[in-house]
Amino acid sequence: MNSARHPSLYEINTRVWLRRLSEEAGKPVTLVEVDDDVLDDLARRGFDWIWLLSVWQTGAASRAVSRGNPLWQAEFRAALPDLTAQDICGSGFAISAYEVDEAVGGKAALATFRARLAARGLRLMLDFVPNHTALDHAWVKAYPDFYVQGNEQALAAAPENYCRVETDQGPRILAYGRDPNFAGWPDTLQLDYANPVLQSARMTELAAIADQCDGLRCDMAMLLLPEVFHRTWDSTPPPFWPKAIAAVRGDHHGFTFLAEAYWDLEWDLQQQGFDYCYDKRLYDRLRHGDAAAIRAHLGAGLDYQSRLARFLENHDEPRAASVFPWPRHQAAAVVTALAPGLRFFHQGQFDGARMRVPAHLCRGPVEGRDAGIVAFYERLLAVLKGEGFREGAWSLIPPDPAWDGNPTGEDFVSFAWDHGEGERHIVVVNYSDHQAQCRLRLPFDGLAGRNVRLVDRMGSESYDRDGTGLVEPGLFIDLGAWRYNVFRVEFVEQSK
Repeated sequence: MNSARHPSLYEINTRVWLRRLSEEAGKPVTLVEVDDDVLDDLARRGFDWIWLLSVWQTGAASRAVSRGNPLWQAEFRAALPDLTAQDICGSGFAISAYEVDEAVGGKAALATFRARLAARGLRLMLDFVPNHTALDHAWVKAYPDFYVQGNEQALAAAPENYCRVETDQGPRILAYGRDPNFAGWPDTLQLDYANPVLQSARMTELAAIADQCDGLRCDMAMLLLPEVFHRTWDSTPPPFWPKAIAAVRGDHHGFTFLAEAYWDLEWDLQQQGFDYCYDKRLYDRLRHGDAAAIRAHLGAGLDYQSRLARFLENHDEPRAASVFPWPRHQAAAVVTALAPGLRFFHQGQFDGARMRVPAHLCRGPVEGRDAGIVAFYERLLAVLKGEGFREGAWSLIPPDPAWDGNPTGEDFVSFAWDHGEGERHIVVVNYSDHQAQCRLRLPFDGLAGRNVRLVDRMGSESYDRDGTGLVEPGLFIDLGAWRYNVFRVEFVEQSK
């Protein structure tokens, strides 16, 4: 099964999703009982990948931490005012075993679900959490040396980062899983990648996971980079990712790795073998920056850009509808979804959900659907299904001033997709809160001397223009605040 050059991915919070389907059906629904209509709808929307978040087992010890942590409880109650203990199933990133949880149907149900996706041209992505395990992973008792060790002095100085643990080799003080900028996650324990035996065991575990899916989203992947690990734990492990990724691909040709990545380490992880890395920088610039900053980011080489995962929300970020006011939400979504790379969408985004569901919960709030957001994403996904946006050649178009002394051309983000006649597109977005004008010199061959029709795929506009003028001085654009066009460029014959 071949994926598109610029594919799309849909993230589903599996436990919350199945709970909702069960309530609607009036009976327990696991992966094996999901209706064909539900999967048909995912295929209809044009996705290439379905990422099932949180299918692995979480243990009682880490679940107890989730249920007892007062700060987390406040977050859970913000999402679910009628919260009960049964709604807290433990973080999907505090994994006690890479065995499919029986609550979602177990290993056989996952295999059946994967086959049903494949029959619809969809690939399955699962989680790999490399940095840490749950408190009650089997390795804690059997192989405590797999974990970062602490001592009494470390525990006294930073009790938020260490804890006492009983093991088969006697009591130990072990480190909580963490990144170097925050206190430890108290429902996890930190694996020691400076231990070569741990790295070998982790690769064996990774091979077993890869047998069950087509790709893996690797949580906080940059934490395993030797320089980052050294900064956190003052020891330098040998690189893990290049050999681990190569080993999996040796057994599974075309297997895909997606890295959750921050701190401008995306390029480093791409060089270590990752197909795609989170593009948090674009998200931040869309949320807080201006058009010039967005254009600067999109000006990087395509060898880098095409391997970034573009998103407006995911399970870690606030809901897009809650932080991107309408219509700015539309402008940001058009830039994100139609830029090159992996287009990454999140369950609830298309409905305008506003409440982020913590990864510790297996129930989410019931929110109404926003009709305007639903209609917008239906149209955007229909556009995105076209071959021009999935297989075409992309280029950034620098906006020129519409006339001397008009600075508003700097407010535009614009680019072209070229997949041959009939599949040429211009995307232009006024990423500002005021009316703006610019000119765009269209980068397509063969325009001069021909009649050209511009048809807006996201609206109802249609314009006939002389192709020569579209090259020089360029297409004149005048758009209101946060407005956009996605023009298909067509040739029309002259009437006789």
